[in-house]
Amino acid sequence: MLKASLLAMFLFGLIKADSVEIQTAHQGPRELQAQAELQAILTKYDLHKYVFTRRVIFDRDATNHAFPVLTLNVRFAGSEDELLSSFLHEQLHWWLRDHPKEMERALRQLRRLYPRVPVGLPEGADTEYSTYGHLVDCYLEIRADRQLIGETRTLEVIKRKPWYTWIYRTIQQDEPKLAAIVAAEHLNPD
Repeated sequence: MLKASLLAMFLFGLIKADSVEIQTAHQGPRELQAQAELQAILTKYDLHKYVFTRRVIFDRDATNHAFPVLTLNVRFAGSEDELLSSFLHEQLHWWLRDHPKEMERALRQLRRLYPRVPVGLPEGADTEYSTYGHLVDCYLEIRADRQLIGETRTLEVIKRKPWYTWIYRTIQQDEPKLAAIVAAEHLNPD
């Protein structure tokens, strides 16, 4: 019985991993390493509720972005937790894009809560609108990280992030408020 359930878990992982097409832009060694590591992550963790686009490209020259194709750089090759968190972050942008009305209502509430937000790295995102949007996306990323790798490892991942520093700090300080907004607007993917 135990062997059968382990086999089923293994096969489920392979099916999940195979359902995401992972490409590399240059076939370089770090891109290939990151590709293999993400494939292993997809097999190791049950990510079904966090995968909204099934195509991923690793590009050593790119900055992580969600659209039009989820693209990750190779910065976190060699760090499973950070690669997982980056993958979740970009996937969650797809989730939020598919919920525009809910997102707009959440952003209105966030503007009232935080009338002035930083724009530009390292504290904020590229625009004011993006900084507000990242309060939701990064909150969901942290929440997903905790569910998958636990509180301690999640805190370590957040601590090492060199960007969105105000956003992550604000989420940690005001998490109950942000959680209430996200829940009220039905923006949790689970």
